Amino acid sequence: MLRVVVVEDHPMFRAGLVALLGDLDTIEVVGQAATGEQAVEVVAAVLPDVVLMDLHLPGMDGIETTALITAQQPTVAVLALTMLEDADTIVAAVQAGARGYLLKEATPSEIVHAVTAVAAGQAVFGGIAATRALAALATAEPATRPLPQLTEREAEILDLMARGLTNAAIAERLFLSDKTVRNHVSNIFTKLGVSDRAAAVAQARDVGLGHSRR
Repeated sequence: MLRVVVVEDHPMFRAGLVALLGDLDTIEVVGQAATGEQAVEVVAAVLPDVVLMDLHLPGMDGIETTALITAQQPTVAVLALTMLEDADTIVAAVQAGARGYLLKEATPSEIVHAVTAVAAGQAVFGGIAATRALAALATAEPATRPLPQLTEREAEILDLMARGLTNAAIAERLFLSDKTVRNHVSNIFTKLGVSDRAAAVAQARDVGLGHSRR
């Protein structure tokens, strides 16, 4: 049995996905979430095989949620299921760790196939998503920003840490919850291979982050 968590903020669409997957003998829906923050908690609690992830979520969006989940639970496969079909969003989802990308117009059989495929370690891109992702990746410029292992949000938070802001101040500045900021900070420590704030700030300053902006 594949264990799946469904992350979707629209109750009726979420219920439809749960019913679709729950009717199968090979899949068990072990959790649901309507926000990114809830998704991180649910995934940590139940450790599913696959997370079916909407990208347009209230609060922490699906890209950031995907990045947090894949960093904290690397064995969990994330499959994006969204209305968003622009190349930038597709590439951002892949960079955040998503193993697949489907549009919500996908048929039930396509969704089931994609869930099974990403659980088996395959990459799945439905329809126009594949074409746009390949085109965008083929023409992408090499990353030049410091500490490229961090997501853009993580780099932004590290910059604010290096400028002396507390977690509470960062949360207020970026309109995030304190818990979301704590999750990002923990993720930053893991990716930088450090155990405390001082060491993370030292690395940040070594690459030019943390300078006051006027």
